[in-house]
Amino acid sequence: MDKGRVVLDTSVIVSALLWTGIPHRLLQAAESGDFALVTCPSIIDEMRNVLVRPKFASRIAALNTSIGELTESFLSIVEIIQEPKSKAVITRDPDDDKILACALASRARWIVSGDSHLLDLKQYRGIPVLTPKQFWESWSKK
Repeated sequence: MDKGRVVLDTSVIVSALLWTGIPHRLLQAAESGDFALVTCPSIIDEMRNVLVRPKFASRIAALNTSIGELTESFLSIVEIIQEPKSKAVITRDPDDDKILACALASRARWIVSGDSHLLDLKQYRGIPVLTPKQFWESWSKK
């Protein structure tokens, strides 16, 4: 089985931390060592900024956890690379450029995203951009 590197976008990370489903299974697979999740400081910052949104407060409370605990659990299973320099690629949402820069700098094999701006690319410099379902289905067949 390929133990390549995977970069998750922030929406996938938040979904994985707060709900069950394919994004959560991706975290479990990474925790088991099936592949390596890679991230960078700007993605972690964005994850924290999303988790503090009021719309997630009741879900976090229902899970009997905290943003700090969710962050620690994520950080315990990812490799954090130094913040890469990002180039302007996605003009409609420049915040997404950090996902591409992280994938390129970390030599990731895949980018997993729920973001249409990233998914519309289909691939970035040879790195496939897949939905969680697409990635799970293609990866789990190996």
